[in-house]
Amino acid sequence: MVEHVYSMGLYGLDAFVVEVEVDLSRGLPAFEVVGLPDAAVRESRDRVRAALKNMGFQFPVSRITVNLAPANKRKEGSLYDLPILIALLRASSQLDVSVEDSIFLGELSLSGAVRPIRGTLPMAIAAKEAGFRRLFAPAQNAAEGAVVQGLEVYPVRNLESLLAHLTGRVPLSPILPGDTPSQNDGLFPDFAEVRGQEEAKRALEIAAAGMHNVLLIGPPGSGKSMLAKRLPSILPDMTFEESIETTKIHSIAGTLPTCTALIRARPFRSPHHTVSAAGLSGGGILPKPGELSLAHNGVLFLDELPEFSRSAMEVLRQPIEDGRVTISRASGAVSYPCSVMLVAAMNPCPCGYFGHPTRRCVCSAGAVSRYLSRVSGPLLDRLDLHIEVPAVEFDKLDSSLPSEPSSSIKQRVDAARAIQNDRYRGTAISCNARITPECLHTICVLSDDARNLFKHAFETIGLSARAYDRILKVARTIADLDGSEQIQAVHAAEAVQYRALDRKYWTREL
Repeated sequence: MVEHVYSMGLYGLDAFVVEVEVDLSRGLPAFEVVGLPDAAVRESRDRVRAALKNMGFQFPVSRITVNLAPANKRKEGSLYDLPILIALLRASSQLDVSVEDSIFLGELSLSGAVRPIRGTLPMAIAAKEAGFRRLFAPAQNAAEGAVVQGLEVYPVRNLESLLAHLTGRVPLSPILPGDTPSQNDGLFPDFAEVRGQEEAKRALEIAAAGMHNVLLIGPPGSGKSMLAKRLPSILPDMTFEESIETTKIHSIAGTLPTCTALIRARPFRSPHHTVSAAGLSGGGILPKPGELSLAHNGVLFLDELPEFSRSAMEVLRQPIEDGRVTISRASGAVSYPCSVMLVAAMNPCPCGYFGHPTRRCVCSAGAVSRYLSRVSGPLLDRLDLHIEVPAVEFDKLDSSLPSEPSSSIKQRVDAARAIQNDRYRGTAISCNARITPECLHTICVLSDDARNLFKHAFETIGLSARAYDRILKVARTIADLDGSEQIQAVHAAEAVQYRALDRKYWTREL
């Protein structure tokens, strides 16, 4: 006798319906799972057998064949335990209920408890699009599925409660979107705690207003990491669409906090410099999101940039430009969004004190040159603002005057973003950093003085075409902060100064 139950599968960000078919036939007792299962799916045989027996059910003494259709798509993970068990109970006539409009997800413990899985949100969205009405998911994952309107999501803690619901003895209550919390910690440190570094704060305000990439250069202890960790506190709040997309990525990666419906706070990812290229971009037999995608709609902070491997740094170039990272395998290609604000920090030399006003640098010219050459020119071109973070003077550290809080800076950033939202409404552009080449000169309108200043800077500093385009975008953001429709000379001058470090450090001209 053949019975079937519906579940879901994942490939990249996309989910698809999986029909779990169970056939009981005569022959020597066996339990086979087919349909391109991975090791975790094949091991479900033992978990299902133990859960059935420990719950007091009879395990069929038959030749059991489980087919996961479509058979041409690879299935992975432990989420098929629950649908296999339900289909097995129906096939052995131990459960007589209709489940045609339901999706079942969940890993089983040997005692019948239902354990959490990855990817519930994208699977819930796909289930709703496929016309299903009910989703039975582990209690720890039900909150994210409940975000989907028009789909009843039931939290399942153990097999006993699920079967009581299906048979009508003790109904479960579906989770409503308002019943679950969103992850919105708001625990990012505040700029009010930073003494001094007013120029660096101004540059980060510009970066936040236009979502520009940033390079912080300065000696050890000057506050580079301190500034970077406070950057999310001044970024605009995420839209609902951004929250959904970010939550989907973290759900697939298994990094979504337990019982969380949506991620509302912008991600801040800070991988160690030993991270591999695959760790940044993502990978695996069935590719998973890397740090780039986990930082989508937020900040990716790379501290001690020259210490990262060359391959890890170079893998950033194309995704930063395109806002997507594509991972190709023999079985196909997967694309993950990675619209991130890249923030990198580095010392000016191996010892960290090259150009320091009071401490002597002990590095040779060759050592400094080799250290700086670890950061390639193409990657440097993609960093819009190069910010010098000098050592803080004692008087500023000891000052009792309060620094400007993040809330005040965020008000100005939000005002600039509001201007950009109005300007780009109805287009694919989200902020100034994402202005497309065909729109660049239409949006970044220069005054005559600003054009002359840019021409002089281009010829003097030796900027590349990409660097010039990025300076134009930064100038557009500065003008937005100033409430100016046209880019004036003062806006252009401030934008150009954030590329002056190209000349100061990489040619060692102090």
